[in-house]
Amino acid sequence: MTSSPSLPISPAYFEAMFADSDDPWRFKSRWYEARKRALTLAMLPRQRYASAFEPGCANGELSAALATRCDRLLISDGTPRAVDVARQRVQSLPHVAVIQAWVPGQWPAETFDLIVISELGYFLQPEALDTLIDKVRTSLRPGATVLACHWRRSIEGCVLGGDDVHARIADRLDMPHQAGFRDADFVLDVWCTDARSVAQVEQIA
Repeated sequence: MTSSPSLPISPAYFEAMFADSDDPWRFKSRWYEARKRALTLAMLPRQRYASAFEPGCANGELSAALATRCDRLLISDGTPRAVDVARQRVQSLPHVAVIQAWVPGQWPAETFDLIVISELGYFLQPEALDTLIDKVRTSLRPGATVLACHWRRSIEGCVLGGDDVHARIADRLDMPHQAGFRDADFVLDVWCTDARSVAQVEQIA
């Protein structure tokens, strides 16, 4: 497989990782990952979303958690083996669709009220990340939520770090920032086209 101009790391890198393991980042076994998923769900300001998109879904572990909050969820990954594993992970969830696609070039021609960019941005070249952010913005329905979550420590071969990714998203997305979380390891931010808080939406005095 040849290198993609959107990626600082060759797609062959991801193919090799999934050739060695169906869970190369140990999403299923690490408490770090379970905690991060729980925080991701807790940070979503709406109880339920009609249509959501998660590009770069890897083995679908976060996807299965997101599916509990969505009427319809589209997930994608560029690596064929990751797509196969993710499809197995969500096979009991008929409202979840899985496609193979390298983003931002292969972006769905749909709109969503939730888009989750998790552990994906730093695997893109800066220009490709900008293109992805632009596609996110034009794919949002009124009142939509964008959630981003990324590892803050350095990743060999990546041009951007997690903080860089989030600063770039915030600047280019240009949407109200609703919530954020940072610890030594990862950063999680939420933006909404509707600037109202959860309490304001529910009209809590």
